[in-house]
Amino acid sequence: MSYTLDRILKEVRFEDAIARTKAALSKHGFGVLTEIDVKATMKTKIDADIDDYVILGACNPRMAFEALKLEPRIGAMLPCNVILRSIDSGDVMVSAVDPGATMQAIDNESLRTLAQTVRLMLSKVVADV
Repeated sequence: MSYTLDRILKEVRFEDAIARTKAALSKHGFGVLTEIDVKATMKTKIDADIDDYVILGACNPRMAFEALKLEPRIGAMLPCNVILRSIDSGDVMVSAVDPGATMQAIDNESLRTLAQTVRLMLSKVVADV
C-alpha cells in the first residue's frame, strides 16, 4: 500500500508549484500551519546540498477536531504533510500523506472512516494542483 498521494507537475517552476499547492489546499478547506524548506535546512545545519524540497504541514480544522474527539493521541500524527520536491527530470513531485494508510496502525474504526474522508479531500487537492 502506498502511503502518499502523488502527482508530477511538468515544466512548472518550484515556486509556482508551492503557490498552486497552497491554493489547492485552501480551496479544499486546509490551512498551512508550517512550511519547512528542507533544502535550506540541510544546507544550514549540515552543509548538505539537496534539490528543492519543501514540507507543508496542512490542517483542516474540522477534520482535525473530529479526529481528536475520536482519538485524543492522534495529534502525534497531525498535521497532514504535503511535500513538494524537484525530481531528476526538472519537474516537481507533489505528494500528500495518505491518511488511510497511516491510520491503519490505530485500532479505531471510526477514525479509519474519518481518515478515508480526509484521503478523498487530499486526493482532490493533489488533483487540483
